[in-house]
Amino acid sequence: MAKQLVFVFARAPRYGAVKTRLARDIGALATLRFYRFVLARLVRRLKNDRRFEIVLAVTPDSAVREQGLWPSGVRVVGQGPGELGLRMMRVLRSAGVGPAVIVGSDIPGVTASHIARAFTELGRKQYVLGPARDGGYWLIGARHPPQIREHSLSGVRWSSAFALSDTAARLGDVAVLADVLDDVDDGTAYVRMRRHASTSRVTSPSFW
Repeated sequence: MAKQLVFVFARAPRYGAVKTRLARDIGALATLRFYRFVLARLVRRLKNDRRFEIVLAVTPDSAVREQGLWPSGVRVVGQGPGELGLRMMRVLRSAGVGPAVIVGSDIPGVTASHIARAFTELGRKQYVLGPARDGGYWLIGARHPPQIREHSLSGVRWSSAFALSDTAARLGDVAVLADVLDDVDDGTAYVRMRRHASTSRVTSPSFW
């Protein structure tokens, strides 16, 4: 049985280059450590699940071949140029005939069960979205990736409370998951995540 294809969208984890809003609140070094930790943990969680094939889709493209920059054991490809919607549609179109999803690399709460539910929804809808609490989304997927138009998401108001609703309106036949997850974009969200982690068994001493 073929594995389900999961692209993890990631930015090169370099000092001062990731999650700049969060860096303004907690500092560039703490932000870089956080981003590397969350990315590595997500890849490890999904790679250990035999249902999935994991591909890192990264930006900038020049970082694809940088040794030691990315978690080991997964294929790394470039996202290509353009705004976010164009890059996501391009990567999905490259997936081939089977269903595929893209998941963000900076959502600490994502688990293999969330991804599995997204593929289940693609059994009845053409597209699936995983909603974030801020109005955006942490996952997008397509049942028939080659049928996607590259400019399908042109005009979406990214980094706003309308990103999910704009995307759903443009795609049409969309399932929205019930799992609303947090994107840690600023200091308030970071503190909230740490409070939650301090009462959870998954706390990582090496990070906290």
